[in-house]
Amino acid sequence: MNDELPIKSTFKAYDIRGVVGSELTTPIVKKIGQAIGTMALSQNQKTICVGYDGRLSSPTLSSTLIDGLLSTGIDVINIGLCTTPMLYFSTFHQATGTGVMVTGSHNPPEYNGFKIVVNEKTLFSDDIQTLYKAILNSNYLEGKGKGKERSLSIKSDYLDEISNSIKLKRPMRVAIDCGNGAGGLCAEELFKKLGVETEPLFCDIDGNFPNHHPDPSNPKNLLDLKNALKNGDSELGLAFDGDADRLGVVTKDGEIIFPDRQLLLFSEAVLKECPQTSIIFDVKSTRHLFSWIKEKGGIPVIWKTGHSFIKQKMKELNASLAGEMSGHIFFNDRWYGFDDGLYAAARLLEILSEFDDPSKILKALPKGFSTPELNIKLHEGEQHKLIAKLQETVYFPDAIEIIKIDGLRVEYKEGFGLMRASNTTPVIVLRFEADTEKKLKEIQAEFKSILEQHISPEKIPF
Repeated sequence: MNDELPIKSTFKAYDIRGVVGSELTTPIVKKIGQAIGTMALSQNQKTICVGYDGRLSSPTLSSTLIDGLLSTGIDVINIGLCTTPMLYFSTFHQATGTGVMVTGSHNPPEYNGFKIVVNEKTLFSDDIQTLYKAILNSNYLEGKGKGKERSLSIKSDYLDEISNSIKLKRPMRVAIDCGNGAGGLCAEELFKKLGVETEPLFCDIDGNFPNHHPDPSNPKNLLDLKNALKNGDSELGLAFDGDADRLGVVTKDGEIIFPDRQLLLFSEAVLKECPQTSIIFDVKSTRHLFSWIKEKGGIPVIWKTGHSFIKQKMKELNASLAGEMSGHIFFNDRWYGFDDGLYAAARLLEILSEFDDPSKILKALPKGFSTPELNIKLHEGEQHKLIAKLQETVYFPDAIEIIKIDGLRVEYKEGFGLMRASNTTPVIVLRFEADTEKKLKEIQAEFKSILEQHISPEKIPF
């Protein structure tokens, strides 16, 4: 029995993630498989789907994880190379309700990790810590016999199910940037099936990510897509992150339509078919969603950031749609309620195919003066202590509402300010939005004066 123990910090709020070779070693990854298999079997799950993304380390990690799973006696359906949404899809398509995706998402190439679903529930927080404790205590089931493994390609069924449910009103031409991530496995094929002509950028899968980082939430990673739109005849740009569960959108003239504004368009479309449904958005999202969703006949619900938290809230409210500022969009009306960048892109094209000028429609969506996500780096754990302290002590005299479900989101008559503790890295996350640039600066100044009492001014990025 190898007595190598895992590092607690790799067991994050939403997944397990770390540096391959130092934090994620072969013995530890096998133990993670044993712990997941034990948890699944304890909930009467008999079979688990496993897939992996295009990172260089992913095939080996997947094989090691499967060894650990099989040792508990659970059966494994090996999906192989796929996107995270394809792995989620496989748990419905194969009726397992349980799956593990080996993915580093948009982290640097040396990282990798595991997104886990057990008995139709995405694991987060306490569930992830339960796995960690099981490994520390070597608390595993040993199967009476080794589980059985079989391989299955899910791609054609996944693409067929999307293309059969999405109908475009006219042919379109779009530029797509897969960032050399796993989306390159099927993005071009999907859009072709939808009747969309594509201008592909970096759709060959390469875990070195030689062109740019596969993270469409960072504007610098969209420069190649903007250039393609400027110099070509595509009418819209779509970008996907490393495991294709997030979507980035760029107009013909290079304006980035951030995910919270995408959600405005999606919510209008969904509410036409599902009136009075709840639509969930995270605390980083635009305040325009409150009034917009109400006007369109829906129920706006603001909630914690994090795909696992959002999915849990969707189940609780039976919401038809949810979205996060990071780019995760969750359709639960004609899809399965998991975050899927390619499916979201298909739904976007379905909506925009009704118009001759898609960029005009996107640019007309409500928009205030806003900042991107801003970060203040601290030491591990400091971010949670500081935000907890500020939640108890800070007073905002001009606030009309203070939302404390995830940090401090302070609503003013003409805007909002947010500070929250990241659950994945030791940073304070901030975002600001207002009706005027003057008001935006006033809100930022109030936040800055509070933060300067606890953090060196040079660390504050505004």
